[in-house]
Amino acid sequence: MVVGVKFSDKGKAYNFNSELSLKEGQIVIVETEKGLQLGIVSKINIKNNNKEELKDVIRLADDKDYDKYLSNLSEAAEALVNAKSIVDDLGLDMRIIDCSYSLDKKLLLLNFFADERIDFRDLVKELASIYHTRIELHQVGIRDKAKIKGGIGFCGRTLCCSNHLQNIDSVNINMVKNQNIALNPSKINGACGRLLCCFNYENDVYSEYRKQLPKIKDLVEYNGNKYEVVDIDILNKKYYIKIDDNEIKEIDVE
Repeated sequence: MVVGVKFSDKGKAYNFNSELSLKEGQIVIVETEKGLQLGIVSKINIKNNNKEELKDVIRLADDKDYDKYLSNLSEAAEALVNAKSIVDDLGLDMRIIDCSYSLDKKLLLLNFFADERIDFRDLVKELASIYHTRIELHQVGIRDKAKIKGGIGFCGRTLCCSNHLQNIDSVNINMVKNQNIALNPSKINGACGRLLCCFNYENDVYSEYRKQLPKIKDLVEYNGNKYEVVDIDILNKKYYIKIDDNEIKEIDVE
């Protein structure tokens, strides 16, 4: 059986082989490239054609495993503070975002954000001399930073990327234009400073509805005369034509 396992509420689910009969919500110990990890089963009976390439679920987690996991969280939080201090001392132009241990503490992983490539060898040496374990640093993008840190969006709800999005899809300016939204950076950019992920959600609907509507400045025939289209209401499938200087006519395409 192939199951999906998440390592954090904000993280994506990864597939694992399991010889155990598992249920969603169970806590398990799995083998990963970064050592043993504790995670929660989020999906079961997943279809996967490359089953032989997947790592394995080792066993169900017990109280001892969970206590170790909680202890690692506490120690990783302290390591995060120390790492930030060392970064400042070394004058490195990077921001450590989060820090985590593998369950067996054979690896200390730090995610960081930086605008350019960083030579962090001295940072690794200092951390290794303090924590006596393998140190791994992973540079993440600005969208990943927002996903990890979380926050509140314009809508007043938790950021989609840190709440439910498993994968962050590409968003482009054509999606904004397609939805007839003004290109105001303060309105179209999210907490990460990039285009809002939610432009993806309704783009297909806007594209389909637009096929039924004329474009702004098109000339359309109405009551035997041709008039210029001055505005469109995509979701309501309406457009507006200028009859004269004092009259704007609303046309419902349905």
